Amino acid sequence: MGQAYSAGLTVTDSIILKKERILPLKGKVLVKKGDKVKAEDVVAETLLPGKVVPFNLANKLGVTPAQLVNFIKIEVGQQITKETILAETKGLFGTGLFKNEVRSPVEGEVENISSVTGQILLREPRVPVQVKAFIDGIVTDVIEDEGVIIENKSAYIQGIFGIGGETIGEIKVMVKSPADQINPQQIDQSCQGKIIVSGSFITYDAIEAARKNGVKAIITGGIDDQDIKKLLGHDIGVAITGHENIGLTIVCTEGFGKIDMAKKTFELLKKFDGHKTSIHGKTQIRAGVIRPEIIIPLDFDEKELVTKEATMPVLEPGTLIRVIRQPNFGKIAKVISLPEELTKVESETLVRVLEAQFEDGTKMIIPRANVEVIET
Repeated sequence: MGQAYSAGLTVTDSIILKKERILPLKGKVLVKKGDKVKAEDVVAETLLPGKVVPFNLANKLGVTPAQLVNFIKIEVGQQITKETILAETKGLFGTGLFKNEVRSPVEGEVENISSVTGQILLREPRVPVQVKAFIDGIVTDVIEDEGVIIENKSAYIQGIFGIGGETIGEIKVMVKSPADQINPQQIDQSCQGKIIVSGSFITYDAIEAARKNGVKAIITGGIDDQDIKKLLGHDIGVAITGHENIGLTIVCTEGFGKIDMAKKTFELLKKFDGHKTSIHGKTQIRAGVIRPEIIIPLDFDEKELVTKEATMPVLEPGTLIRVIRQPNFGKIAKVISLPEELTKVESETLVRVLEAQFEDGTKMIIPRANVEVIET
């Protein structure tokens, strides 16, 4: 058998990327097809409906729901402030004695008035939402009232796991090798606004130092899952990450525990030390896999923007792979051969295997299900 298909992730110094930047609901697109945009540029915006606040006005006024219509001072759709009088009684015999008035508890607008329940619905002010380009590039398509598609040429790294949302900063490599790790004392004000790169591991103390010094993001080979729990205040679930508000973004390129960053990944980051980078920690491991991404924009000609159709990563002799099971979890190797016959493994199961050579020259037979392709 000459080749096979496997799960994979991409690490490359040049790729054509296409990113959809879509509003959560219809709004206004601020750019047009062909526009060059920076990652920080707002490309679309909208207003999300404010929270609905139910308010028992009849009860507050001290009248029955049927009587409310005689005292109400507002109408549906009206803009209100906390000074707005919603309803008032005239007082005893119209003299103003024991007059009762009820003001709005919130700012916003009147959504609904019910003479059956005596309750009104108030909606808080709309919430502005802006979508930024996230990557430097060219707007190649506009989706009317919804968003845009942006394309560019980038150096590109997919991580294994991440937390934290989208951010932009300059890469600052702080270690000499993929096996090193950052000392918390290394992180100071010179790291403010940067995306710092560790090697094999990042400690909780180093993460805290990064937060205190305004670091935008951390790229590391591995991290302790208990430190993630400590940061978040809860265990990591199976749902998508990337919405955490912990003050920075963290992307692990290899996995949990102390794992040397892949040599190719480290060298790529070192090559672009000081370059502007877009990064996010969004991760989803169930159906519809989402990987954290590190995107380093490159200079390009518009004629280069021809994206290839997505294909399954291919296992074949020469393919670079990462082992995703013990005892060699996280190690990088190159496929030497793909034997056709089924092979019996420790569990007595017959599986398809591959022969791989590790970076230190040693060779090993590995079940194909225990590896993922590193696409280049």
